Amino acid sequence: MVFTMKNVLITGADGFIGSHLTEALVACGYNVRAFVLYNSFNSWGWLDHSDPEVKKSIEIFAGDVRDPHGVRQAMKGCDTVFHLAALISIPYSYHSPDTYIDTNVKGTLNIVQAARELGISKVIHTSTSEVYGTARFVPITEDHPLQGQSPYSASKIGADHIAMSFYHAFNTPVSIVRPFNTYGPRQSARAIIPTVITQIASGFRKIKLGLLSPTRDFNYVADTVKGFIAVSESDQALGEVINIGSNYEVSMGDTVKMIAEIMNANIEIECESQRIRPEKSEVERLWADNSKAGRLTGWAPAYAGIDGLRRGLEKTVTWFVNSDNLKQYKSGEYNI
Repeated sequence: MVFTMKNVLITGADGFIGSHLTEALVACGYNVRAFVLYNSFNSWGWLDHSDPEVKKSIEIFAGDVRDPHGVRQAMKGCDTVFHLAALISIPYSYHSPDTYIDTNVKGTLNIVQAARELGISKVIHTSTSEVYGTARFVPITEDHPLQGQSPYSASKIGADHIAMSFYHAFNTPVSIVRPFNTYGPRQSARAIIPTVITQIASGFRKIKLGLLSPTRDFNYVADTVKGFIAVSESDQALGEVINIGSNYEVSMGDTVKMIAEIMNANIEIECESQRIRPEKSEVERLWADNSKAGRLTGWAPAYAGIDGLRRGLEKTVTWFVNSDNLKQYKSGEYNI
């Protein structure tokens, strides 16, 4: 379709993917309102590190998606809402599951309820490949059973169903983007790729990790962002769940080896029990079937396959080893 809707709201704009999406939409000429988590430091998260021209171009709304009144206020005057705000750490969800229900499920309800009341033209809701659990078949299509193997994934399953229920019950124009494991500059060190890079870049050669046998479908953040935009611009994506993944499966162990090669580091892996999920909660295998995204939106990953993974990792390493970026991380500490 010819896309004419220019006023967009991005919840979670202060986060990893959200900040990249914000910058990309500004570059495309959108009028962007960035919903960031209110805090007493007046921090805009990763947007504080964006180019000054980007920061001048966006409208900041500080609030909390758990507050329905603030959410409704933030969405007024917007055509499209990209809903990325969520609690995402799987280990922390074992510790504090209640907060995941409040933020991920209730927060999503607040978004779609306001969208219904305000007549928003489109809501792009963010899911996660974790909702599939350990793959029962590969590559994983959008019809794969959903398996809540952690409180986090269970909360995202609930959020997905809330979002889609408004499409079916009230014709609220919802699309669900289901990214597989996104990586790149600014990612939290809770994830394996920045964990490895920051430890090596900080001089460690005994790298502390969890299990290395599980496989993942890693998706470079630029591809994920283009996937969000492609879904938002496609009428065929309405009422659909769409995987955004590279269609390439690689083990954690092989990923670590590739990072070490890129960084010219001889490393030794030390397995830490606190970094290992409970046995039945570990997702052993993820591998995306991304054909639906191509069919409905024309999206395709630019960083696919082993070559794409290496190119994406090289860009990620380059960003993390910059001293100004590395100092944002506590490389020697495990953050759940």
